Amino acid sequence: MSSQEEKKPSLEEEAHVLYLYETEKKIYQRRFVGFFRKLKKRSGIPLLLGYLLLPWIQIDGRQAVWFDLPARKFHILWMTFWPQDFMMLAWLLIIAAFALFSVTVVVGRVWCGFSCPQTVWTMMFSGVERFFEGGRNKRIKLDLAPWDFNKIWRKSGKHFVWLIIAFITGFTFVAYFNPVRQLSIDLLTFSAHPAAVFWIFFFTLMTYMNAGYLREQVCKYMCPYARFQSVMFDADTLIVSYDKERGETRGQRKKGSDYKAKGLGDCVDCSLCVQVCPVGIDIRDGLQSECISCGLCIDACNAIMEKMEYPKGLISFTTENKLAKGNTHILRPRLLGYGLALIVMVGVFSYTLLTRVPLELDIIRDRSLLYRETSRGLVENIYTLRINNMDNQAHQYAISVEAEQDFRFIGDRLVNVAAGEVYTHVVRLELDPGLLNRGNIDIAFTLQAVDDAAMRDTEESRFIGPFIP
Repeated sequence: MSSQEEKKPSLEEEAHVLYLYETEKKIYQRRFVGFFRKLKKRSGIPLLLGYLLLPWIQIDGRQAVWFDLPARKFHILWMTFWPQDFMMLAWLLIIAAFALFSVTVVVGRVWCGFSCPQTVWTMMFSGVERFFEGGRNKRIKLDLAPWDFNKIWRKSGKHFVWLIIAFITGFTFVAYFNPVRQLSIDLLTFSAHPAAVFWIFFFTLMTYMNAGYLREQVCKYMCPYARFQSVMFDADTLIVSYDKERGETRGQRKKGSDYKAKGLGDCVDCSLCVQVCPVGIDIRDGLQSECISCGLCIDACNAIMEKMEYPKGLISFTTENKLAKGNTHILRPRLLGYGLALIVMVGVFSYTLLTRVPLELDIIRDRSLLYRETSRGLVENIYTLRINNMDNQAHQYAISVEAEQDFRFIGDRLVNVAAGEVYTHVVRLELDPGLLNRGNIDIAFTLQAVDDAAMRDTEESRFIGPFIP
């Protein structure tokens, strides 16, 4: 046999067929209690409590978080935002993105593994599935078993509880846009608005599908974070890694045997790391985009190492440099850049938020007539003041005009504006044309709350008249 024939690859090595529409194999995740599983469970509790309880908490007679779209008001805790404040929302999203980048550079995809809503809800649905159908082996046997009373009631019970959780999720989401107490009464009395009912059942269905069926497929194919995470990783990023130098060659052995004499590494090839993985990957194949850094494979591997009386850490949160060179660089240019940008943006955003005045003044000149001459020979301009009181209480405002000339002010100088009201007020300014040394004069209207010195806004405009040389 020639050397070319000896090196000829098999059919499996020559071609790998990828079926784009091939059905995903169901993952039967094994439950394994350990440090990272406990941490994962506890880290999801604040997210759940915040999501479910915020609509029920009352602040100043309204729910703590309420996005009142018809009134164009967005109540968040003690503050009320308007569409004019959307720039702050954009800044908040940018800050959140940079925070995510900074965390990713340091500890990889820990957000995905511990706090992502998809992970938290999938964990709840998996717990319900395990309660009704049992552990991994029992679930596999149940799916292969014929349909009988035992299988029907277990499957029915699981899906019933899934739908309850999904309904509570959908109802709570809609409650952020509709007052939750009234929404509850409307649903119980069958008088809820059709749009509210539609969105409740829409999000119920989406939650049921995502957490019940799609699960890891959302992380693998739908979430963009897995696609661009590698751009933010470097050799000093903490990731879940398998120590190949220590673990290879894999193989089974008896406890206490001299396995190194047989050329084996510490990996006993038990495949528990694969069985506990929520996305069904083998971490021993290296870093993969599907890995969500949940650390469950670390718990499983450490338990086996302890049982075999081997050192823990065959699979661990570590860095490429730590595995290859034995050291890790904590401070590095990318991390310092992200951190500095994040600190600056948080500082500016906090200052803007703390100094934000819930008052807006718009000045609209009468554009149909630039100016007019009164019967007394004065030049007059008409202005419409649009006063937007974005505070949660009514205020009385004093109107003043600042300019290089002494104008005659015609109109009410004090106006009362209710909480959340947009009030329109018309005033007129008159000036002797002999005082006009040019065609227009810069002026500034100032609005000052009588009962609150901090409620103040100034808007500039122009006074236009005939040019008299």
